[in-house]
Amino acid sequence: MCVSADDVAAYILKKCGAMTTMKLQKLVYYCQAWSLVWDEKPLFKDKIEAWAGGPVIKTLYNKHKGQFSVNKWPSGNIAKLNQEQKETIQGVIAYYGDKKAQWLSDLAHMEDPWKDARKKAGLKNGDRGCGIISTASMHEYYSGINDGEQ
Repeated sequence: MCVSADDVAAYILKKCGAMTTMKLQKLVYYCQAWSLVWDEKPLFKDKIEAWAGGPVIKTLYNKHKGQFSVNKWPSGNIAKLNQEQKETIQGVIAYYGDKKAQWLSDLAHMEDPWKDARKKAGLKNGDRGCGIISTASMHEYYSGINDGEQ
C-alpha cells in the first residue's frame, strides 16, 4: 500500500501529541532518511525540498501553511502504515522526538543532503527558493553516519 507524508505526519502526531509545524516537518524528513537506511526503501513518495529554513515536504506545508503548531493531521491515514514502517517512525521519534524544532532545523542545515540540494539549485544560505533533496543523496549520507546509535 502506498504511504504518503500525510500518513507519516498523522502517526507522529498520534504518538507525540501537539508540536510545531517546523518540528513535524523535520521529523517526517528524518523518517524518510532513516527508512532509506534501515528499510532500504523510501517511506513515502512526496518530494522533499531544501528551503532556506531546512527540509520541507511541500504537500504537508500546503496543509499547515499559516499555522504555528498542529495537534492532529486529519488528511493522514495511519492504517496504511505497516509494522516495519511504524517501527521506523518510532525509532526516529525515540531519537529525535525530544529535540526542539530549532535543534532539528540546525542539524539538517549541517547535513549534506540539504546543503547539496541548495548548492545544486544555485542557492546560498538564506536565499529563498528550493532544490529537491534526492532520496539517493539522503541514503548515501545517512548510511555513512549509521553507526548503530539510531
